[in-house]
Amino acid sequence: MHQFKFNSFFIVTLFILSLSACKDNSAPEFEVWVPYDETGIIDSSADNASERLRYQLIQSKVSDRNAIIETITSQLNGFSKEMYVNLTPYIFDQDITSIQNHIEDGTLTYKSLTQWYLFRIADTETNKDLALNAIISINPKVVAQAEELDALQAKKQHPIYGMPILLKDNINTKTMITTAGAVALMDNQTEIDAKIVTNLKSHGALILGKANLSEWANFLCDGCPNGYSAIGGQTLNPYGPRTFDTGGSSSGSAVSVAANYAVAAIGTETSGSILSPSSQQSSVGLKPTVGVLSQEGIVPISSTLDTPGPITKTISDNSIVFSAMASAKSGAAVPWEIDPRADLKNLRFGVYTSYLEDSLYSRALEDLKTLGAELIEINPKPMNFEGFTELLSGDMKIDLANYLKAYTSEDVIVKSAADVIKFNLEDTLVRIPYGQARFEGIEDLNLSEEELQDIRDNLYKAGLAYFETPMVDNRLDAMLSINNYNAGQAAAAKYPGLTVPMGYTSEGEPKGLTFIAKPYGESDLFSYAKLFEQNTNYRESPKKYSN
Repeated sequence: MHQFKFNSFFIVTLFILSLSACKDNSAPEFEVWVPYDETGIIDSSADNASERLRYQLIQSKVSDRNAIIETITSQLNGFSKEMYVNLTPYIFDQDITSIQNHIEDGTLTYKSLTQWYLFRIADTETNKDLALNAIISINPKVVAQAEELDALQAKKQHPIYGMPILLKDNINTKTMITTAGAVALMDNQTEIDAKIVTNLKSHGALILGKANLSEWANFLCDGCPNGYSAIGGQTLNPYGPRTFDTGGSSSGSAVSVAANYAVAAIGTETSGSILSPSSQQSSVGLKPTVGVLSQEGIVPISSTLDTPGPITKTISDNSIVFSAMASAKSGAAVPWEIDPRADLKNLRFGVYTSYLEDSLYSRALEDLKTLGAELIEINPKPMNFEGFTELLSGDMKIDLANYLKAYTSEDVIVKSAADVIKFNLEDTLVRIPYGQARFEGIEDLNLSEEELQDIRDNLYKAGLAYFETPMVDNRLDAMLSINNYNAGQAAAAKYPGLTVPMGYTSEGEPKGLTFIAKPYGESDLFSYAKLFEQNTNYRESPKKYSN
């Protein structure tokens, strides 16, 4: 890490705050959460033009928000509202490098950084007018772990060190339940961390807690609101709560980044589940090449297509988190530095003719042309998605049973998709208010392994052809899309995609410019997107959550 000169003003400020904490070692108090009457909200959403914004529930009927607040409050001894306000300029919307600089100059400690995020979560999520339902659980030991890192800074080697990270709640942790948002997994205490969590922790990352998600990673109900789970309730978009879709399924992860609930968050994607919510929350989301990051210890949909990935506020942060997820200290190092570019000259990007009517997309293309990129209009033949749903259903039937056998204890009574269906039918209003059509599709499917493999092979070939034909014919370095518009094709081809904020509609809804490249092209994607980000700076924090 770089060495920085100490700023005397910051040191004095921190010293005064520390004295204040010594005089009053009590924890701040937050309003007791009392469920509110959401009937009017639900009734008013019934006629929404978007099926995704027609709600049956906002608040979870099975989780106690006060339990989360209690876990937070028990770790805020010595922290106050005054400290939160004073530290806000050094944490709110700051990137990892800036925060590490503030650690170096003594303005922050890893403990105070962690407590700031905990305070913000509790303060916002106990306010019914602001609550986003983005958090499912909090690590009960995270502040103590931050204190340990403060004492061991000499061992700091990776910039992820000491950074509080939220995990989508389908990623195993041995300190918190892993629910996938489902009542059936409310007691799923796994004995080991997911591999990517082991990697993050090996570099000193702090696991702050678990983020809400579309239940079962959006493979439960059909056409239901994104971001809903029985455990977490309805995640809301901070740029327009109940007005804009959150995207899914990594909804809580992206919302948490946008709302400054953590430095970064981890999501998972099968087809669009990182790219969609990241774009909808004006965040940076990477869907890596399938297989680059481990699937081990993650509640699955499809071992053929699943991948975890980072969601952050900046490209540099995304690269840092991706690096830490990819390898443990003992393994081959994955660099976090991004190759600097002065321009995009000699690079050729494919742009979709059918998207040119989108004013934000067209503006982004002009930005790239100014940076020297050559843009080639393409109009690919539609991809044949025949068998895509059958692939997901067929894989999940096998992969979920394997996960439940390998990781869950006797406290989890479901051992297959069929068991989950039966369990949910015992209380449909609470467990599946939007039904479970996709789970039912799993059981309705009857494919041999040979037939399933044929579907895998055919979809992979179709995905490759969709991208490779225009890329080879036009010598393209990458293709440029919007949000998750081409996530399905990228999933089938196992191509990586990176979305970066490209502005807001006239109504204020975020949109992302999505770069798609050939497998293992993550470093190139970071390089292209960073130059675009640096020269546009389109991202803005949600105004309602900026104070």
